Amino acid sequence: MKAYPIYQVDAFTDVLFGGNPAAVCPLQSWLPTTTMQQLAMENNLSETAFFVQKGNLFEIRWFTPEIEIDLAGHPTLATAFVIFNILKTATDTIQFESKSGTLIVKKQGDRFIMNFPSRMPVKKEQVPTGLLKGFNIAPLSVWKSRDYLLIYPDEATVQALVPDFNQLNTVETLGIIVSAPGNASDFVSRFFVPNSVIGEDPVTGSAHATLIPYWHRVLGKNQMLAKQISKRGGNLWCEMLNDRVTIAGNAILYMKGEYYLSE
Repeated sequence: MKAYPIYQVDAFTDVLFGGNPAAVCPLQSWLPTTTMQQLAMENNLSETAFFVQKGNLFEIRWFTPEIEIDLAGHPTLATAFVIFNILKTATDTIQFESKSGTLIVKKQGDRFIMNFPSRMPVKKEQVPTGLLKGFNIAPLSVWKSRDYLLIYPDEATVQALVPDFNQLNTVETLGIIVSAPGNASDFVSRFFVPNSVIGEDPVTGSAHATLIPYWHRVLGKNQMLAKQISKRGGNLWCEMLNDRVTIAGNAILYMKGEYYLSE
């Protein structure tokens, strides 16, 4: 049996048991995809990140318990935390190569700033029935990028939403974002994952690749504070940069250990 290191990091928070937990697995070389998928299933967190250093950059991949995905925010932030704070990289900037292209993360004090591609959503006039029946309150409008985005009038309405996964599981999409203007922030959101053990994701960095350009257009602001108002909750400092966005947050180490695979 061979031992591999693993870390669990709470992302988008500076307190334990807040934000969104992610597993981070450094590798010397890539494991088989099926093995990484099994590890993600065993971890049973919304995402497990694997990375391999190649010279001055890092290749990164993300797995939910069910599938590999093309972009994930909180496990990228968690991975940056491990590289900066545990592996003690000498630089203050990390370049990740991923299925969504190049991702840059900079360390600024205790905060990590991720540079992601922007995903401006398109307004949808024809909406799946299961999407509209999937919540107890009808949205003002529905938009689509990688994920569906449902807009509501205020934070209290987003907080009061109750998902019906019998309906949401009929919708073909990776995720469903619900969002509104915030009380103590520029906007708030929640994120739901149909056909998954995840259910509601606590804090979803990749969703803000869609939320930032949407609220930039609505609010006319380049810099915004976002809050994901799940039970665990999280804060994200956001900025619109042409066809890119930056998403910043804190992270804290919860656990480190080893897992074992047959050689």
